[in-house]
Amino acid sequence: MPASSSPTVAAAAGATTAAKTAIDFLYLSEPDMVAAGVTDMSACVDTMEEMLQLLHSGDYRMAGVNSDSHGAMITFPENSPFPSMPEPTADRRFMAMPAYLGGTFGTTGVKWYGSNIANRERGLPRSILMFLLSDTETAAPLALMSANLLSAYRTGAIPGVGARHLARADAKVVGIAGPGVMARTSLAAFVAARPGITTVKVKGRGRRSLDEFTQFVHREFPGITEVIEVDTFEDVVRGSDIVTYCTSAETGDPSTYPLVRRDWVKPGAFLSMPAACNIDEGMESDDVRKVADHIGLYEAWASEVPAPAHEHIPVIGCKFLDLIAEGRMPEPDLESLGAIVSAAAPARKNDDEIIILSVGGLPVEDVAWGTVVYRAAVRAQIGVSLHLWDTPVLS
Repeated sequence: MPASSSPTVAAAAGATTAAKTAIDFLYLSEPDMVAAGVTDMSACVDTMEEMLQLLHSGDYRMAGVNSDSHGAMITFPENSPFPSMPEPTADRRFMAMPAYLGGTFGTTGVKWYGSNIANRERGLPRSILMFLLSDTETAAPLALMSANLLSAYRTGAIPGVGARHLARADAKVVGIAGPGVMARTSLAAFVAARPGITTVKVKGRGRRSLDEFTQFVHREFPGITEVIEVDTFEDVVRGSDIVTYCTSAETGDPSTYPLVRRDWVKPGAFLSMPAACNIDEGMESDDVRKVADHIGLYEAWASEVPAPAHEHIPVIGCKFLDLIAEGRMPEPDLESLGAIVSAAAPARKNDDEIIILSVGGLPVEDVAWGTVVYRAAVRAQIGVSLHLWDTPVLS
């Protein structure tokens, strides 16, 4: 019998083939993610800064024709002829947010995002998110991970990068509208960037959310000695060194979005806006610096929705694009945070400069922070290894 036909040799050859084609990947639950460091805001801010530098250099890809899209979304119609189709309750959608990020990351991933405001009646968060991280060369899965904390911390970290470069170094007072998850992670990032913060002013709608936010601040930030509840957006803004609006709003009529008026704003204030926002004509003035986390994201949105984009997407960066399209703002006046962190554009120029940052949320942020947390989990042997196959049935 030829050696190649012997059972022993054939079995060994099969084992070698299986070893080459076998795929295992890591499953990381939410407790696993915490153990691997997903809530380390200081490290997350550093990671987002590195990611923004890669955005500026062009070493990334996202979806859409310009490779800058937020993702692909499923929504539900107001009146469906199918009784089993979900009703379009507030925030009801599914979304896939894919991206590739180069540099030290070199990975590709997609966040799968489901949302329904009615979840709160079930004791669940409005959004439930998962993230799949893949090997860029083979497309093999590296990790499937719980992504609610991943998404929350990367979202908050971008305002932290903004504060690091654009807020006054002696910032002490933060004004917050909307004491939810986004406010908590934004505040954590502000404190990481500006540890001299001592006072937080907060506007909320309900007693429970305000109490939970106050307890969170006292528990997490011993350097913050005052939490002051305020009643209006004007109260949030006046006298604050750093301002953030983290409230939701119905889209369609920008005149109903939470407003920032120029005469409310303290000289030298830094405004970070990751949610619905509008500005008055005074804030449109060219002596107020307008910065976007990534200009390409807003250009993608402007190409995907009818004009004016701000009617459909209430983030202030869409207003900036509308102003440019209407000839009311010169295109060079909109700056990129990536250019600023890469030193291709100036950071804060003086102590009186007013700067407003639009934070839209980018799939590459999930890839960046997901990669860092995954690698930490591998080093610490955290998570559950799942088996995909030894050899694929179809190849």
